[in-house]
Amino acid sequence: MKHFAVSGAFAASPAQSPQEEKEDGMTEQGFKRFRRRRAPAAAMPSAVGAAEVPQLAGPAAGTAAQLPAPLPEPWDRIRQLPFDAAAQAKARLPLVSRFRTAPAAKSFDLLRTRLLHTLKARGWKRVAVTAPAAGCGTTFTAVNLALSLARVPGSRTILMDMNFRRPGVAQALRMQAPWDLADFLSGTVRMEDRLLRPLPALAVGLNGTVDQDAAELLHGCSCAEALDGMMLRSGADTALFDLPPVLEHDDTAAFLPQVDAVLLISDGTSTTAAQLAACEKMLAGQTQLLGVVLNRAGRTDHPLN
Repeated sequence: MKHFAVSGAFAASPAQSPQEEKEDGMTEQGFKRFRRRRAPAAAMPSAVGAAEVPQLAGPAAGTAAQLPAPLPEPWDRIRQLPFDAAAQAKARLPLVSRFRTAPAAKSFDLLRTRLLHTLKARGWKRVAVTAPAAGCGTTFTAVNLALSLARVPGSRTILMDMNFRRPGVAQALRMQAPWDLADFLSGTVRMEDRLLRPLPALAVGLNGTVDQDAAELLHGCSCAEALDGMMLRSGADTALFDLPPVLEHDDTAAFLPQVDAVLLISDGTSTTAAQLAACEKMLAGQTQLLGVVLNRAGRTDHPLN
């Protein structure tokens, strides 16, 4: 508009009649009147000039400079539910972490160390814990191994109860399971809304409902996506999955593509060599066998034998 006002061509143009003014546009006199009317607004400082914006002073300046508080990361948003010491003493399965001098506790710590060395060397994080048949001590091993892993400084461990047919992690930990994991694995519920943290470095996914059609859920693409998102968002170093027996249902076979390796639990009083061989055959080509843990072994004077 300023360039238009001082244009020589426009200033030298002859006076126009009212009719011509209507046809050709605003006359010079009309434009000057327009500028006088707009003068107060034109005198206002430009809104786009950074130097023309008035600066706040005093307490108001500090308030304006404050940034929004950052949200806690997903791991910290998982609800903490500390252990009840009295309830642990009455647990169906003894938690060997309460008895640090017991031979079983030392055995689990050794198992933890060997497991971590193997996982780190191969870049693995997800371990399935299963057995040839029910009653071999899968849940007992998974829970106590998870508690041992959670004592490693700076680590994060997740324990998931994926045995929908006979869920037992909640009972072993003497914790309430007010939900199941089906809605989480189907992708309808966030990780933070289905995991609990009994320890700062341990999160558990509890199952409170028996589901005899769990294999279909574990086969689904949504299950893989939910677990991938859980590992990424939680920043977990190790995830243990308590699974049903290999030789009794197809749940474990359906879930094998979601894990890096399998820890097989055998019962020293009942598991046969034929059962272990059948498990190895089923796992071949599907995932890696980390090793076989002998539960209920004969008494020994050395905790590592």
